[in-house]
Amino acid sequence: MSVTNRTLRIRAVAAVCALAGSAALVTACGAEEATRAGAAAPTPTHAPPSRPFTQDQADRKALVPAAKVPWDKAAATAVGEVPQGKLVEIDLKRATAASPSPATPSPGTPAPGTPLWAAEVATTDGTVRTVHVDAVTGKVTRSEADRDQDADDKRELADRLRKARQVPKQAVQTATDKKKGTVTAVHLDEDDANKLIWSVDVVTTDDWYKTTFDVDATNGKILREHVDRD
Repeated sequence: MSVTNRTLRIRAVAAVCALAGSAALVTACGAEEATRAGAAAPTPTHAPPSRPFTQDQADRKALVPAAKVPWDKAAATAVGEVPQGKLVEIDLKRATAASPSPATPSPGTPAPGTPLWAAEVATTDGTVRTVHVDAVTGKVTRSEADRDQDADDKRELADRLRKARQVPKQAVQTATDKKKGTVTAVHLDEDDANKLIWSVDVVTTDDWYKTTFDVDATNGKILREHVDRD
């Protein structure tokens, strides 16, 4: 073999080796870049699933915004049905399919599901009258005497009303100063320690929870606060 041919073969082999080395280098660089990219890529984050509403929360979400008349206006309307009457309790509810009372002053009965304020108003001797106020129109749809009261019931209620130095609006103010929301119930009652209280329900419209405050009916202090998360 001539020197020239040997030289050409050596150069060809060297070129092939150089190309193989370049390909290996490119492959190695590509793998390194992919590794770096993978390491630099942020780990995807997933927000925790929101907790589904309970049935009570869903009911409040549907009922509370549907009521256009606030508790205090409905209470004033109900109390106006009873001469020298005082509010004993008021609740935001939905009308049922029950037959109307003969004493109903309104010509129509609210359709089932319509939001209404169910109130009890008592005279100074403790005689209770049930008054329903349409929570959309503000009109009285039912007004009748409570036929289930006996003489002892009347005396007990009259005594409670005399001892209650805080009026409903004061108790509600105390509750809503502590928790902003929509008032859906106010009751004159006694707690487990036999203290006279105004029980006030406040619904918060961001989570539709109901918080019940027991407000001392004599001095206005909050005795208990309970959040219903159901």
